[in-house]
Amino acid sequence: MGAIISSILAFLPRAIMQGTPLLYGATGEIITEKSGHLNLGIPGIMYVGGISGAAGAFLYEHSADKINPALAIIIPFFAALIGSLLMGLIYCFLTVTLRANQNVTGLALTTFGIGIGNFFGGTLAKLSSTGETSLSFPQTKILFKTTLPFADSLGVFGDIFLSYGFLVYLAVIVSLVAAFVLKRTRIGLHLRAVGENPATADAAGINVNRYKYLATCIGSMIAGLGGLYYVVDYMGIWANDGFGDRGWLAIALVIFAVWRPNVGVLGSYLFGGLYILYTFVNISVAEQELFKMLPYVVTIVVLVITSIREKRESQPPQSLGLSYFREER
Repeated sequence: MGAIISSILAFLPRAIMQGTPLLYGATGEIITEKSGHLNLGIPGIMYVGGISGAAGAFLYEHSADKINPALAIIIPFFAALIGSLLMGLIYCFLTVTLRANQNVTGLALTTFGIGIGNFFGGTLAKLSSTGETSLSFPQTKILFKTTLPFADSLGVFGDIFLSYGFLVYLAVIVSLVAAFVLKRTRIGLHLRAVGENPATADAAGINVNRYKYLATCIGSMIAGLGGLYYVVDYMGIWANDGFGDRGWLAIALVIFAVWRPNVGVLGSYLFGGLYILYTFVNISVAEQELFKMLPYVVTIVVLVITSIREKRESQPPQSLGLSYFREER
């Protein structure tokens, strides 16, 4: 019994840490999809957010004689926001202004983002005067992982709920605020109207393109923070192709959360737990690959159930993935 409890206590914090980048990505994608845009570029945006934050942390840490804790946090944080914002603007320009196909644009953006990340991640350290072969930022990692000062004195409760850096709690706050805005505010009502029927929203005086731009760019910046967390906080070093399939898991989590950011909080930790479950089970390598499929299997099951029930609030926006042509209104 004691061994089981110890395993659970070791499992839960890791599930939360693994689920945090998924929560950022899913929250950003939910906001984007509420405007009617299916952004399959989220994996690439998270990648760019990660490399932007990593580059900011690396360059500051290796150029400053003495590290300023505030700047060591602010520089990579805003670098990640700016990098992911630029990706969101590229997507918006192609799909909103030029009305390009959203699926193709998103997939191209993912390929582009991964390429950008691997290029700068593989060459930036070599171009610097430090002689390092990879982007590492140990002091910045320590600052990002700083926990509440009283967490260690609270025993098991502190280990499970309070032993993380600020980005973990920020992910939950952002998701809950997004859920409130979408459900309870006028802005959220307009955004949902744009995603459901942009022609009707346009006729009602809502600026459809503005809402699509804002939702997609804000969603991209939130997703970029997921990349920042994984690289700077969780890993503490940049590794090319180190994200795995987390970006796609974040998109799958949107379906699991039935387009509700607050449901995504618990869903992200469930996905994070399923993602690492194989490391806590004594199985063969082949069986581990089957365990890694669990998040996707759960998503398929939820998709089937919600499709059968046909509840409107559990369905995606009606205009999801469709370009809006005002001339056809």
